[in-house]
Amino acid sequence: MMGLRNLRVLYAVRFFGSLIPAYVIERLFWEERGMTIQMVVYTEIIFAVTVVLLELPAGIIADRRSRKRMLVLASLLGCFEFLILVYATSFWHFALAVFLAAVGRSAGSGAENALLYDSLQEAGREKSFEQVLGRLNAVDITSTMLAAMCGSFLAGLCGYELNYWISLASSLAALCFTFMLVGPAASGGAEGEKSIPIGASIAGAVRFFKRNRRVMPVMLSGMVTGASLNFIDEFWQLYLDRIGIPAAAFGLFSASIFLLRLPGNLLAYKLKTRMGSGPLLTAVTAVLAAGFLYLSMARNVSGLAAIFLICLAGGVIEPLAAGYLHHRIDSSMRATMDSFQSLGLNAALIAIGLGFGYFSSRWDVFGGYGFVGLLCLAFCVYFAFASSKL
Repeated sequence: MMGLRNLRVLYAVRFFGSLIPAYVIERLFWEERGMTIQMVVYTEIIFAVTVVLLELPAGIIADRRSRKRMLVLASLLGCFEFLILVYATSFWHFALAVFLAAVGRSAGSGAENALLYDSLQEAGREKSFEQVLGRLNAVDITSTMLAAMCGSFLAGLCGYELNYWISLASSLAALCFTFMLVGPAASGGAEGEKSIPIGASIAGAVRFFKRNRRVMPVMLSGMVTGASLNFIDEFWQLYLDRIGIPAAAFGLFSASIFLLRLPGNLLAYKLKTRMGSGPLLTAVTAVLAAGFLYLSMARNVSGLAAIFLICLAGGVIEPLAAGYLHHRIDSSMRATMDSFQSLGLNAALIAIGLGFGYFSSRWDVFGGYGFVGLLCLAFCVYFAFASSKL
């Protein structure tokens, strides 16, 4: 069946799309080329603003035209991103690469989950969406770990730039596999339909939220916690550098924090059955709040335990939030609604990034993590009340 073929191809796309050894030394490479923490935060904001502006139109195009084409575009832009970074020497070079990455992210984020769900639906396996998404994320994580271990070794042996050339080659491989995807019949003919105005699609999304008021707290939880986790992924290298851990250990550490996300991704569907979505997400948010606050205060190796705990708890977030949404929406607007989730996450990233950048400029990365911890704590209190009705 075409649906099952898509699953195999998506595994390959995820593997090569995550086999990016550049990420393990990214902050050091950027810092070496003159990028300060504040500049990095500015690029994060450029990324988030671009995604906020393009995410919803991209989701609508994916629903109305072709999800495969949007995934091909995302992979193509990923190749250009690394090509630019190899030669980047100024802030605007990095900003352009981040902008292209954001356009690619907008093109692919809603389209991938929509294609996955409809492929499963065609095979009669849509109830296993959280399980399969968790396995896709597990492939993603395994590939990231492999890239981190190899990238750390190669960086110490050959310098940072080689990792970016290898990342470009892996991105090209992912692009080749996206051409093998097909639009499943389970999409109900959504792809290729006559164009519907963006305003009508947005109105349909608003009606969906009015009819399904319980969805919004879960989506907000995914947005806030997902944005918060981003600051672990983006700045753990600086944290380790500040507490005196050498770059030679970065590969092992990077592999460890991604390995810790595997259990959550693989077991999210079982935890949801036993605990329920509301209590589970409340517990995860509380763990994140405690972990970030500890990171801001413990400026020594004990902070690594807090990072490990944050990553362990954070593994359940994406399958849980995405599954809660996709089980409740129609195929004709699946990518559009998934794009709403990504749009909100990046809006949260902008807001949190402004605070993170401000406090980091005053108290280094420790102050930034303290701000994120207080924000997670405040949201945890809200969500504990809101989730009682889930």
